[in-house]
Amino acid sequence: MKKHDFLEILSYNLFTADVDEIGIDTRCVINALNQYSFVMAEKDEKFKQALHESDVLIPDGIGIVAAARLLKGERIKKIAGADIHSHLLKKLNEIKGNCFYLGSSYETLINIKKRLAKEYPAINMRFYSPPFKAKFTDEDNSIMVNEINEFKPDVLFVGMTAPKQEKWSFENKNKLNVKIICSIGAVFDFYGGNVKRPGEFWIKMGLEWFIRLLNEPIHLWKRYIYYGPVFVYKIISEKIKMSRLAKK
Repeated sequence: MKKHDFLEILSYNLFTADVDEIGIDTRCVINALNQYSFVMAEKDEKFKQALHESDVLIPDGIGIVAAARLLKGERIKKIAGADIHSHLLKKLNEIKGNCFYLGSSYETLINIKKRLAKEYPAINMRFYSPPFKAKFTDEDNSIMVNEINEFKPDVLFVGMTAPKQEKWSFENKNKLNVKIICSIGAVFDFYGGNVKRPGEFWIKMGLEWFIRLLNEPIHLWKRYIYYGPVFVYKIISEKIKMSRLAKK
């Protein structure tokens, strides 16, 4: 990626070029920044480090897009995890590449495998459903790393929800024989058919978050109703600080 493909905002270097600029021929770690992950990272140093050391950090949220406009005067485009997922699958299909899905339930992964076979028949895919627990043991990690390295995928998709997936990728990236590590969280459920992603109209209107909240209020209320205002407060405070400095 070129230097002008990135924009520094709130101490993070965000990828702002078109998603087509992301290739699959070099090693990189792809993560996403949204208002929820930003606020969580302020309380979790390992998570913050994982985000900072991403090779590609996509602006996945209307809040981040709005912050770039308010703080930097830059119009950037939201890039959702689903966009990265779709892009990488198209690239893999062209070269008859391999991908590995790590995370979610066995049933969801089977659904993903079936859909991939129909939509991207040239891709060779494997998966592993890790145990559902707050913290993995050394044995758990060893099994996951071995499963992945045995397959040697071009792309590893990690779907364990934030911040678990980003921290796992950061802690294990040097042990993995893969080209691209991509943390995409909810995309596993979208692509596996567990959760329906809001339609294109709502996405273009910047209201995908609102429709998701209506559809999954118990799961998402805290992310948007609580962490949303916390993020807005941070952005307004930052803008006020910048304005005061500019007057000195």
